[in-house]
Amino acid sequence: MESVPSAKRPGQGVSRVLVAVCTYNESANLPELVDRIFAALPQTDIVVVDDNSPDGTGRWAIERAVHDSRLKVIIRENARGLGGATKRAFQFAVDQRYDFLLNLDGDLSHQPEALPTMLAVAQNDSAVDVVVGSRYCAGGAVQGWPLRRRVMSRLVNRFAVSVMRLPVSDCSGSLRCYRVETLAKIEPSSLTSNGYAILEEVLLRLRAAGAKMVEVPIVFYDRTRGDSKLTLSEAFRSARQLVKMALTR
Repeated sequence: MESVPSAKRPGQGVSRVLVAVCTYNESANLPELVDRIFAALPQTDIVVVDDNSPDGTGRWAIERAVHDSRLKVIIRENARGLGGATKRAFQFAVDQRYDFLLNLDGDLSHQPEALPTMLAVAQNDSAVDVVVGSRYCAGGAVQGWPLRRRVMSRLVNRFAVSVMRLPVSDCSGSLRCYRVETLAKIEPSSLTSNGYAILEEVLLRLRAAGAKMVEVPIVFYDRTRGDSKLTLSEAFRSARQLVKMALTR
């Protein structure tokens, strides 16, 4: 099921902006997240890409969209995984001809109040193609993670920087702003990762396309409601995909 009305709205500014939120069982977090995104960026659109959540996340989004044309909803009825959902959000932004796509997690780990700053960085410098919200550049931080998550994240990012030669310190976080014109050049539908490795893959492809990337510091907070989707098996699967990408780049 898909809601794909025209992205054009009377009175909208020159830049047409979309915020993407990929969800699975985030009914405890999505209502607050949507409200805070619209408070931070009232003129933006939001697309919720939901993997047919049994907890009613997608149903809530559809009901909200009836009363707010800024909210778009895509339900992936027979699909699961962050990679596929993220690709769908990318393709939606390209197809609907937005200028900028902002992406963030659906669990309130990313603060929507950071979005205007990231958008402004991209809008104010036409040479910037990607703005990465970084936990690991100067001024960035992580709050609430256990030691094993901190170590795992650091190792993944060290691998991405040193072996894959990605030009940012935080390659595994999803809080980003993309210039959609540049995103279209890599043909999002051709991305191959099904899980969390999509986050490194898109940076790898964009770097190969000559994209300029910059970082802004963010504070990442561990979720307080709902369950993490990053299982041990998913972590190993993503690690294998990263190694494969590094060997074939």
